[in-house]
This record gives sequence, C-alpha cells and structure tokens, in this order.
Amino acid sequence: MPVRIVEDPVEDPSWSALLDRHPAASVFHSPGWLSALRQTYGYEPFVVTTSPGPTLENGVVVCRVRGWTSRRLVSLPFSDHCDPLVDGSDDLSEILALLAGEARTASWRSVELRPRAVAGQAFEVAARACGLKPGGEYCLHRVDLRAEATEIFRRFHPSSTQRAVRRAEREGVTYEAGTSSRLLTSFYGLLRLTRRRHGLPPQPLAWFRNLVTCLGDRVLIHVASRDGQPIASILTLSFKNTLSYKYGGSDASLHRLGGMPFLFWRVIQDAQARGFVELDLGRSDVDQPGLVAFKEHLGATRSMLTYYRYPERQVDARRSDWMSRAAHGVLAHLPDATLDLAGRLLYKHLG
Repeated sequence: MPVRIVEDPVEDPSWSALLDRHPAASVFHSPGWLSALRQTYGYEPFVVTTSPGPTLENGVVVCRVRGWTSRRLVSLPFSDHCDPLVDGSDDLSEILALLAGEARTASWRSVELRPRAVAGQAFEVAARACGLKPGGEYCLHRVDLRAEATEIFRRFHPSSTQRAVRRAEREGVTYEAGTSSRLLTSFYGLLRLTRRRHGLPPQPLAWFRNLVTCLGDRVLIHVASRDGQPIASILTLSFKNTLSYKYGGSDASLHRLGGMPFLFWRVIQDAQARGFVELDLGRSDVDQPGLVAFKEHLGATRSMLTYYRYPERQVDARRSDWMSRAAHGVLAHLPDATLDLAGRLLYKHLG
C-alpha cells in the first residue's frame, strides 16, 4: 500500500473524523492540541497514512521540530503519549519505514514515537524491523473513575492522601475551576514556583494561553486557595471519556495544608459528575520515586510507557548529571522575569 503524507491535520475534517472513530485517539491527537503546538513553538504537524483516498482510514501524526542543534520528527512534542491510529500491521510497518527512512536522510536527524502499551506487540515488531529502538521508559498512571466516589477515596493512601484531604477541608481550603485570566495567573505563579524548586524554567505563558484558546472547553484550570491565597493548581485536558492531568504547581511553604491532594479529590469528584470514566495522571520518570508514589497514593494503576527512537540516543550519563546540577544551581536563583525568559527561549528546542 503506498504511503503518503497529509499536511496540516488541524484543518483536515477527515483527521477529526478518524479521531472520533478510533478508540486509541487521545487529546494529544486533537486539532486543538496540534494548533497550540504550532502557534506557540512553530512546530509543523502532518499525518503519515496508507489511506488511498481523501478519507483518512489510519495515520500517525508527527511534528517537524527544528531546534538549535538538530531537526527532528516527533510524535508528538510535549505529549505524554501518542498512539499510532493504525490497525493493520502491514500498514503500520509501511508508515514506520517511511519515518525511519526520513531520519536516515540529511533532512532529519532523528524520529521519535511515543506509543502506549495498547499499541501492542505489533508496534514493537514493526518498530524494530525499521531500526526504531526503545529510547526512554516512563511510568504512566491512570485512575478508574467507574467506581463509586467513596470507593475511590477508600483507595487513597490513608495517611499521606486521605488525611491531607481532611486537613484541607478543616483548614477551609476552597476549590475553583475555569479558564479566566485570573485563574491562569494563579496557576502560572504556582507553576513557576514548582519549576524553580526543580531548577527548571516554566513553560511559556503563551503556551497555556494558546491551550485555552485552541482547546476551548476541553481545558480547565483548577485552583485550591486558603483565605483567598492560591496554594495549589493543576491544568486538565479532556477528550471523549478521559480527563488528563497535564500540569500542576504548588506553594511548598503551604504543603502542610494538603492543597494538592484536596485538589485531586475535587477534580475526581467533578470528573465523575461530568461522566468521565478515566483520569490519566500522565507520565513520570522512573527515577522520580516521589512523584510515582504520589500518583499511586491516589489509587492509580501503573503501566509502562516505552518511547521508540531512530537512531538510538547516545547519552553520557556523567556529563548529563553534571549539566543538570549546574543548571539547577543557576536557574533556582534567577529572578522571575529572567526565569520566564529562559523558558520562552528554550522550550521550542526541547520538544
């Protein structure tokens, strides 16, 4: 079957129709997410398909990422996962072969794909046959929302999560959700605090503004406050029957109030009321035991994410660790405006 490239899936109604039909489609495939990537970072989305006519029957969505040091094909940048929407193994092999071939030319340095485990053994076989190798392993956590709310709360860790929620309720912590400029400002301030703690710049504010504009009612900002002061905030995305946690931030000096566990509990309750059946808590690095534990204390089930890449990434671990420590020391002490500027300059090249 001939393989072809379809440019600009954002404006292609056939792409949206495929997302409506395919069970593996997620918010990261959506035109709104792709549009926000393009508007913020200049990435160019396209779809590789074996569909012969104008109607897309399958496809792998990819972005062209032009960074300072390399030109890469990524499916997809800043996305926790992005499954190939391809059911036939022969079709999948043809599509992956084209992408790997692009990375073997002078035009593109590498290609990276981020399938979930549901992509199955067929993906692994096709990927390896094309020279794509595992290039990163992460934890993915999900909460089943089909149980009664009382049962979900019972699955929370008794001391670190249940007790924190009760503490927040006793302390008068309040919950608010929406997409107003005020809530976005509160969210971004807390995100910056959290990124600074980890020695990282925040993502550009324009990215979050574009998410709100491009995704509309599929994005929601949740804020926990005490006496009018925001103490924790998260941003969620929705698609079909899944709610996805994507970004979060908190004031560490007020963690004792239990703002973040309280916030997730309220988000879960709200998600059930809106008919969602799953809360996707996103990916975590395997060497982030604290984050992994936090998600599992919410009663989440863990699975593994394996990214595939061609060619294999060669990493000097000692050099990488040294650079990470040096960056942490510098970024943690930058003024807010300078830290924000670093994010605006850097993230386009990191996707």
